[in-house]
Amino acid sequence: MGAAKSRVLHRSLRETPPRAVGGEGVWLIAEDGRRILDASGGAAVSCLGHQHPRVIEALSRQASKLAYAHTGFFSSEPAEALAEKIVGDEPGGLAYAYFVSGGSEAIEASIKLARQYFIESGQPQRQRFIARRQSYHGNTLGALAAGGNAWRREPYAPLLSQAFSHVTPAFAYREKHDDESEADFVARLAAELEAEFQRLGPDTVAAFIAEPVVGATAGCAPAPEGYFRAVRDICDRHGALLILDEVMCGMGRTGTLHAWEQERIAPDIQVIAKGLGGGYQPIGAMLASERIIDTIRQGSGSFQHGHTYLAHPLACAAALEVQRVIDDENLLDRVKDLGGLLERRLTERFGNHRHVGDIRGRGLFQAIELVADRTSREPFDPALKLNARIKAAAFERGLACYPAGGTADGRRGDHVLLAPPYISTSDDIDMIVDRLGQAVDAALKSVGH
Repeated sequence: MGAAKSRVLHRSLRETPPRAVGGEGVWLIAEDGRRILDASGGAAVSCLGHQHPRVIEALSRQASKLAYAHTGFFSSEPAEALAEKIVGDEPGGLAYAYFVSGGSEAIEASIKLARQYFIESGQPQRQRFIARRQSYHGNTLGALAAGGNAWRREPYAPLLSQAFSHVTPAFAYREKHDDESEADFVARLAAELEAEFQRLGPDTVAAFIAEPVVGATAGCAPAPEGYFRAVRDICDRHGALLILDEVMCGMGRTGTLHAWEQERIAPDIQVIAKGLGGGYQPIGAMLASERIIDTIRQGSGSFQHGHTYLAHPLACAAALEVQRVIDDENLLDRVKDLGGLLERRLTERFGNHRHVGDIRGRGLFQAIELVADRTSREPFDPALKLNARIKAAAFERGLACYPAGGTADGRRGDHVLLAPPYISTSDDIDMIVDRLGQAVDAALKSVGH
């Protein structure tokens, strides 16, 4: 008899992944006893690692009191406390939090809130959204339409809203011309965004949506200096909102609680998720400015949207404790220090590697991009599935990392993303880079390089 068929629909329909049976700090433990170093926190989720005792205790405490109450009837103590923790001091003018079950849901909410805001402020013609190519904003249909990932969009293109258009990303390694300075590059991108506003009609644009540091699709690509200030100015000039997607790069991952703090601007609406709850429960949030919420409060009086599991008490209790641990253990400082170490180690290991074209990122959010030729930046043939080979080779060596394809243009290009837990040690960072180095070289050897 063969192995029992898995009834779970896994990501691969051809093979069942190994079962995880335990977790301990930065380690995941497989059914066969192997210990896997979780160097990407899943998909930049597990910011406190696994089975943090304080979070487990907070979950247990809340479960013993109240597991669920529908927001159509009740609020809850954890939801109120979590909102106070995140937006109580109104960072960047963000004054309200709307808690959902993940990043895609939070993006959907932000698109709807922006639309409703303009209807209620007497500007119903604002129904266009501008985003960027090579961005990723989630996998539900609205979020997928907002995103600019060609491969993910392709099968569903006929179902995607035409309200979204896309401009060039602030992705210097792939988009900056060799004869351009950083300032020239920023000026060109700003001119392109301005031209897109003009093409659509400036008073028809509701919002510009962007990731401060692009995650899954481009591999930890930070914007050049001054880019987001230019973007903020354009949105302000035309009366459009700025929506920042910090699902992956936010909540401390880049060394500040919000990635936008490093850009010296703030959004009108912000989306957070992964590092908010650290994976202990499914949770995401949309954060919104007082101006937007007050307009709707004084108009229809309600946000015309909702889900069954809004502000779930267990999810909010877990996220609240995650955020308290980050504060109590000064983990933002640790992210900065370990981020610097990770960058140095990656540079030592891959800086002269003939098939690593770029090392980039901020804080504990770093990536390497692989190229067939460093001079021309030519990607590897996608048929080689290099990123999948690196993932498998790393896993064999006890390392879970987050490789992906389509880095260059949505179809070609390979990168490996690292997002280790904030509780990592310098020894963990050394081990991550060492194992990744072995995996990259083994994968390249397997394709004849």
